[in-house]
Amino acid sequence: MDLEGFAKRGLKRNDDAIESKLVALIREVKEIPESRAKALAQAVLEEAKATLHPRGDVFRLDEVGVSMGDYGVGSRGSGDFYTHTKIAEVIGRTDAVVDSRQLDDSGVVKADGEFIVVTVDGMHSRLSDYPFLAGFHVTRAALRDIYVMGAKPVALLSDIHLADDGDVAKLFDHIAGIATVSELIHVPLITGSTLRIGGDMVIGDRLTGCVGAVGVSRKITPRKDAEPGDVIMMTEGAGGGTICAAALYYGMHEVVDETLNIKFLEASEALLKEDLTIHAMTDVTNGGIRGDAKEISHTAGVKLVFEEEKMRRLVNPRVRQMLEQLKIDYLGVSIDALLIIAPPDEAQKIAKTIQGSGVAVDEIGRVEVGKDARLISNGRETDFEPRFREAAYTPIKKAVGQDAHRDVAEMTRLVDLAARNAVEKKRRFVERIKNN
Repeated sequence: MDLEGFAKRGLKRNDDAIESKLVALIREVKEIPESRAKALAQAVLEEAKATLHPRGDVFRLDEVGVSMGDYGVGSRGSGDFYTHTKIAEVIGRTDAVVDSRQLDDSGVVKADGEFIVVTVDGMHSRLSDYPFLAGFHVTRAALRDIYVMGAKPVALLSDIHLADDGDVAKLFDHIAGIATVSELIHVPLITGSTLRIGGDMVIGDRLTGCVGAVGVSRKITPRKDAEPGDVIMMTEGAGGGTICAAALYYGMHEVVDETLNIKFLEASEALLKEDLTIHAMTDVTNGGIRGDAKEISHTAGVKLVFEEEKMRRLVNPRVRQMLEQLKIDYLGVSIDALLIIAPPDEAQKIAKTIQGSGVAVDEIGRVEVGKDARLISNGRETDFEPRFREAAYTPIKKAVGQDAHRDVAEMTRLVDLAARNAVEKKRRFVERIKNN
């Protein structure tokens, strides 16, 4: 519960009852005397008033009237993918080998003849009440992002934020989830940060955070290297945080067990040990294969064609049954499979290597000259585009829906404006600091 945000909204509309409302909210969460809650509420209001209209250019934010929810940011659909292209514009051109412009999940720099690969993944927001699962799956996600760049993971780091009323057991349970994957795959967790969400201004027991990973390699497999003529291969997938959330919030808790594995990581380790030619790799995560297809096509400037039946057979049967029962599009959610794009004459060796690690794999498509992605299903070829938001996999996501609730073109214009404003602010402060 964000006390600061609540207080500022009340102050902006001149709500005479804002103090009493804050007292009630505080006592809803904290079992403390009313006098103590009133003292906290008054302190919250004092701080909120002091920062309601701060003076100085550095504090200025030109809001454009489009919220994260409006534009589907973080919801792994077309709005989210477009936002990431604008983030790359704000960052600007870098000297990195792979940076945010390529839309890969990892960035790459070169040092002393080796590629250094770095990534960070946020824990699944709906797993706050299940810290071990949150830690386990976010760690797998970070390691996947290193592996799909063709690198060997060498270190993990974590950043944990637990709200003021969260039991410290949550903290240790989360770390245990991270450390379980760390121990299984022999990549050490070496550093991190532990903080409260919003300090004293956020009450409740919400947990959030991220896990980062670092890898090294002498060759890389970025998405931009996909070429016409390549084949597309995919390993079996049982999902991670997304499938856990679907199973939990629809009461199918036994399906969570299917996600507790490191098959993806083991298959990736096996590939690293062989001298194979692989042009590009990615992991099928949030936004599903629909999202990955869109990003690869955009980044590499190629057309991708997928065969639906072959992909369907690679989804864990219990997970697939759950998704079908709940009418969740398996092509639009994370199934945590490994997607490999490689020359056709390498496909057999790649498949043999992966199968040797005990993981199923198949050719599911091809890369052609052109743009965008296509799906072949029941003999028919159709567009294979992501929705505005990823497939709705919890009751509240279904209530929100997968389509935009405002005019997308108008929101996109305002998102462009927000990005331009940020670029200009960056330019001003770079010049100001240089000249000081």
